[in-house]
Amino acid sequence: MFHSARIKLTAWYLLIITIICVSFTVAMYQEMTVELDRIKAMHRSRIERGLPNRLAPPINTNSLFLDPNLVAETKMRLKIILAGIDVLIIGVSAGAGYFLAGKTLKPIGEMVEGQRRFIADASHELRTPLTAMKTEIEVTLRDKKLGLPSAKNLLSSNLEEVDKLKSLTDYFLTLSKYQDTNNNLSWETFNLLPVAEEVCNRLQGLAKEKKVEIKKDLAPVLLEANKVSITELVSILLDNAIKYSHPEGKVIIGLEEKRGNVQIKVEDFGIGISETDLPHIFNRFYRADLSRTKNVVKGYGLGLSIAKSIVDLHKGKIEAQSVVNKGSVFTVALPLKQSHKLV
Repeated sequence: MFHSARIKLTAWYLLIITIICVSFTVAMYQEMTVELDRIKAMHRSRIERGLPNRLAPPINTNSLFLDPNLVAETKMRLKIILAGIDVLIIGVSAGAGYFLAGKTLKPIGEMVEGQRRFIADASHELRTPLTAMKTEIEVTLRDKKLGLPSAKNLLSSNLEEVDKLKSLTDYFLTLSKYQDTNNNLSWETFNLLPVAEEVCNRLQGLAKEKKVEIKKDLAPVLLEANKVSITELVSILLDNAIKYSHPEGKVIIGLEEKRGNVQIKVEDFGIGISETDLPHIFNRFYRADLSRTKNVVKGYGLGLSIAKSIVDLHKGKIEAQSVVNKGSVFTVALPLKQSHKLV
């Protein structure tokens, strides 16, 4: 599909350039032939004015005028030269057009491929809980001695799967909201310190459940941003750090102003991320090394993708450093003030 579109776009480029070249060549040839004929006529006129009167002995005047064969030969050579230049231009344009078509279509191709992967991954994630619900219902319906306790267990299990579906669709909506360049998010200047404190307090229950200590190194920083999305960003990073920490471990969250940016730093000392997985962790649905994480945390691999979208929305940067079995550090740098606001 991409190759076919590239060929078609190249053909359109080539057609446009060919029409321009041919039109320019025809116009130039006509102009130059008219000029040659004008020079020939002027030369003949000057010669005739300089000839002696008719009483003088006759002389051969044809030798004094421009040779018609020479003029015809010049016109033919002009045709050949212009045609050669056109062929050269069209040939070079074909190669350049193919290259430029590739450059033009590359981001479109990547976007289409990304959408295709997203649809496939989303379909898979949606199908998993639906399949589980269908299987449980079919097995229960085969039970001729189905009682109230079994029915309640079935409904309870189905409710868990429905909650998973709701959680997944909420992720989709959140991701779509932050990736929409025409969003109507509100922007305000606020102190980021209370926001970070609020997120820490909200996740304290999860930390206690895993026996993980949250250490805070927070400084007051005024930031111009969308408060809701920044709260979501801090929550995602801290939630991930807690979930991937070893029991009785610790998580450090830092906040400071640095070189005109606010720097948010979240560090854990948990299972870490391999070098192979690290470049892909911000991709949608990417789960790092499932063999190591499947018994540690459940999720859909959308959290960091949402975090990246929020950072991009604020024209910031997010980086991750990690060592397997030693932990990970996520660093976010956001400009204190936005150059322009999305409205």
